[in-house]
Amino acid sequence: MAAVLYLAHRIPFPPDRGDKIRSFHMLRAIARFTPVHVACFADSAREMAYQGDLAAVAQSHKVVRRRKSPVSAGIEALARGKPISLTAFYHPALAEYVTRTLAEQDISAIFCFSGQMAQYIPDDYQGRVVLDLVDVDSMKFESYAASGHGLMRRIYEREGRRLSQFEHRMANRADVISLVSDNEAELFRQRMAADGHKVDERIGCIANGIDCNRYDPRHIELAAMPNHHGSHDIIFTGQMDYPPNVTAVTHFAAHIMPTIVSAVPDARFIIAGRNPTDRVTGLHNDENIIVTGEVEDIRSWLAQANIAVAPLTIARGVQNKVLEAMAMEKPVVVSAEAATGIDAKDGEHFCIARDDAHFAALCIDLLEHPRKAANMGVEARRHVQDTMSWGATLARLDKIVMGDDFHICAAAS
Repeated sequence: MAAVLYLAHRIPFPPDRGDKIRSFHMLRAIARFTPVHVACFADSAREMAYQGDLAAVAQSHKVVRRRKSPVSAGIEALARGKPISLTAFYHPALAEYVTRTLAEQDISAIFCFSGQMAQYIPDDYQGRVVLDLVDVDSMKFESYAASGHGLMRRIYEREGRRLSQFEHRMANRADVISLVSDNEAELFRQRMAADGHKVDERIGCIANGIDCNRYDPRHIELAAMPNHHGSHDIIFTGQMDYPPNVTAVTHFAAHIMPTIVSAVPDARFIIAGRNPTDRVTGLHNDENIIVTGEVEDIRSWLAQANIAVAPLTIARGVQNKVLEAMAMEKPVVVSAEAATGIDAKDGEHFCIARDDAHFAALCIDLLEHPRKAANMGVEARRHVQDTMSWGATLARLDKIVMGDDFHICAAAS
């Protein structure tokens, strides 16, 4: 039986961050209809320990511990004229596994999760190629450059330019190119067209889903929250060394939280997520800003918070943190950027803030009116249950991967 070679920049286990959650569900969906071989990286010894979970899904696998530092990847990128995003995720052992697997197995399709892994697809491979870019990474670096200064600005400009060239070259190589939202797919089409490339129905959307059984507030064992004595808690969740998350929480703490505290004195801002940077840990004051670091079960923290926020100014794709909070029946206040790709109604399923003053006003209103907040949480969960389950978003993944005379735009509808 023909099989699929699955390439991912991170091992999909455990599915505990946005990119890994999407990869985890896609891998499991593919493994249900065909054998799959997996090549991926692990960022830590803890992740390497999950190879048994991967082996339970895959016919064969190769996991390489990623140890290359950003500086080493940067020097290598300059020497080889490549984007840092590629050199950071290159290892000869993965290239050897890909070559051997293609030679020894009947691989009818390569499913490439994230653009940087497309560098492993041989130029002479004749099978089907599905490239899940998730979001337009090059645009993210262009945004960093626009707000950066000095040397970092030049580094981000180079990365955005080089990565865009690679994305377009690999998109021309692929049979299907998927992105996480219709907005992101349209953005990629426009960038391809502006660069003189043909744009067609190969580019489309495979939306993120949410596991509403896992994120169910009725099935959560509550953990002890520090100094939680009936305070009004506002929570932000995420990987806290990810630059857009760092910018979001530092901005919220400095420009939005003071206004909220002036109206609701016992309001607290809970920043929950692994690997907080020094800028993030420096926000902790043990009073109205709490930085937790990694927590055992983020659902427990969401369950005990009054509202969730996503004040992101740089956001690509669909924010899993927003979907997870909505599934947990939390009222969520988001920036316009964080709302992108989520087909929910402002004021009914969540609240979209226009600016800092509006963001604070929305949070204060929800904290002061618990019945209104609870009703919004119920509507939020009902909405994601009805429209954004993983079963619904990946229902036609088999046809996309196996190429049953089917273009992705139809599959996503």
